[in-house]
Amino acid sequence: MRVVCPVCKSVNNVPQRDSYKKANCGKCKSSLLDTKPIELTNSDFDEVVVNSDIPVIVDFWAPWCGPCKMMAPSFEKSAANFPLKALYAKVNTENEQSLGARFGIRSIPTIIVFKDAKEVHRVSGALDEAALNKTVAQFL
Repeated sequence: MRVVCPVCKSVNNVPQRDSYKKANCGKCKSSLLDTKPIELTNSDFDEVVVNSDIPVIVDFWAPWCGPCKMMAPSFEKSAANFPLKALYAKVNTENEQSLGARFGIRSIPTIIVFKDAKEVHRVSGALDEAALNKTVAQFL
């Protein structure tokens, strides 16, 4: 399966397994098991979503948004539950207004699940870790 490196954003081919002890990027040698959400911009959004065979979970947020700040720790904790099963990403709609407009983001936070480069699910409003886990698990 194709997996995008969370550090250098290069595409890696990884054998599909139930769990992994070790998986490193072929280009930068960073661990592909790093679950920290990556920041996406207009310049790399399409490349990451199109080249990922695992679901890409995107949080559209803004730094001034209270519910976004409240949900951020839950989003990171949820990401830790799905190494090489789902790629978590964030889009700052303040900086990336064109992406917010392209996806019709009307309220934040909004979570969009992309699978096979297509939007398959959307939910607006802050979610706790359990709700995020349940949402993501549906698309694995």
